[in-house]
Amino acid sequence: MNFEIPESIKVWSQFGHPILMWVLFGLCIYAMYLGIQIRRIRSADKEVRKELIKKQFNFKHHQIGSLLLSLMVLGTIGGMAVTYINNGKLFVSPHLLVGLGMTGLIAVSASLVPFMQRGNDFARITHIGLNTLLVALFGWQAVSGMDIVTKIIGRL
Repeated sequence: MNFEIPESIKVWSQFGHPILMWVLFGLCIYAMYLGIQIRRIRSADKEVRKELIKKQFNFKHHQIGSLLLSLMVLGTIGGMAVTYINNGKLFVSPHLLVGLGMTGLIAVSASLVPFMQRGNDFARITHIGLNTLLVALFGWQAVSGMDIVTKIIGRL
């Protein structure tokens, strides 16, 4: 049995990864905002702290972070799969290597959560540093990814 993917699906599937990654980039910025609000709670006086805690920044940050982790792993795998299906190979490029590195960064960052919940400041600082690097790399990936999308559109 020979399974052939229709050409129209092959063409349009190439845009799923970039769209998902732009959404994830926006979610990363939002998660960073939530993280900053959590830091504010730690340093606020009692009255301000009470008001900030009611906004559940901690819960929202954790939920968005979990969503980011899962969608980033799936988006990375999906992007590589679509590239392979359409080209018969992966293009080893800075975009691919940085994307794989970012997937590792977000996994390590998420693995620090249990330590942070126990009050480990080193884990917290490492989490913040990794995620700041992740957002910066995401910005670079957005630019290099749009170059790839432009090349794909040029071939259509």
